[in-house]
Amino acid sequence: MILFLAARPVTAPPVRPSRPVRPAPPVRPAPRRPRLRLRPHSRPLAPYRRIFAVPGTRAFTAANLPARLPMGMLSVSAVLMIAGSRGSYALAGAVTATGLAATALVGPWTARLVDRHGQARIAVPATALAVLGSLSLLLCVRHGAPDWTLFVSYAATATTPNTGGMSRARWAHLFRDDPAARHTANSFEQAVDELCFMLGPVLATLLCTALFPEAGTAVAAALLLTGVLLFAAQRRTEPPVAPATGRPRSPLRLPELPPLLVTFLATGAVFGSLEVVTIAFADGHGIRTAAGGLLALQAAGSCAAGLLYGLLRPSGHAGHRFLGCTAAMAALMLLPLLAAATGSPAALAVALLLAGMATAPTMVTGMGLVQSLTPPGQLNEGMTLAVTALLGGIAAGSAGGGWAVDHLAGAGAAYGVPAAAAALALTVTLLTARRRPNRPAAPVS
Repeated sequence: MILFLAARPVTAPPVRPSRPVRPAPPVRPAPRRPRLRLRPHSRPLAPYRRIFAVPGTRAFTAANLPARLPMGMLSVSAVLMIAGSRGSYALAGAVTATGLAATALVGPWTARLVDRHGQARIAVPATALAVLGSLSLLLCVRHGAPDWTLFVSYAATATTPNTGGMSRARWAHLFRDDPAARHTANSFEQAVDELCFMLGPVLATLLCTALFPEAGTAVAAALLLTGVLLFAAQRRTEPPVAPATGRPRSPLRLPELPPLLVTFLATGAVFGSLEVVTIAFADGHGIRTAAGGLLALQAAGSCAAGLLYGLLRPSGHAGHRFLGCTAAMAALMLLPLLAAATGSPAALAVALLLAGMATAPTMVTGMGLVQSLTPPGQLNEGMTLAVTALLGGIAAGSAGGGWAVDHLAGAGAAYGVPAAAAALALTVTLLTARRRPNRPAAPVS
């Protein structure tokens, strides 16, 4: 039995058929989450959106616009009103020059009071006094008062506060620890200045010619008072008043500020001479009505360049950037001189557009230097000194440009005056940069 069992073949148990084994799906790598990395030009307006995202910035900016527009209207309106009623451009020019000289003396004093006591407490009464001066000028012209009353009335407008400086002071306070945001804000403010200087004269001329000669002055005074009242009401963004620590030291005693103000003076001479010479060029070519359009192109180029400059991230020392900006301005101011030599108004229009694109970056960087040099409690005074130097340069440039038109070979050669003024700004900046100690640049966040 045992042998029989051993002889039997041993068979394996039947294997039940199993389900076919499916191959495992290939392991795919988990999808990566896209990083939130923006391309350099994917959001070109991001710097401006960033500064206007701060609560209160849109409100004080919107209120400041009607307050700032009259700065491009008052002088033009006064000239048209006085010349139209008295028949003398010499008298009109003398009255506006007197007001400019008074502004140069009173403006820094008003700004110092603003720094000491706050924007709202000083700007409103100062504006009220300036508006009364404008209304007095209007009434004196309207009713044929003696000429000396025109000088006194227009001199009273010198208390007009520096609305652009007060706006820049608010940005400087809000972004005191953010140089990149301050750069963008200063660029925006410069673009607004250019826009006001571009639209103000056009609006003043339209009002004085289409309605009545006093309309420009009346509307400018109303806009100034309304805008300052609205601006002063925005208290949440107003810079705090610095505590009094004795008699404040004038920013003019800072060693680096006077040379910078000389550069502002030369830059103002560029603006003033360019305006007079362009009007003379258009008059000489029989296109006097197009003079405003030519000047608007220069302002438009500066406005566009200011906005684009605000999108750039500032790097390096601000003094080196300022030197580069003045060098670009000196180079581009040669273009109107070359274009005028051809006698082509179209070529001059293109040259003015390109030349204007160098002025805004110069002003933006220069104002940033003024802010960095001036103590925080004297920002309004420091920026008003810069504006005063700019206005003084505009007056000197207007006189120099007019002299060049009368004594040189036509308006084409007179474009050498703005070119020379830009070269002077570059020379002063170059000499100052060589003597300035090498300070590290402020960190940009």
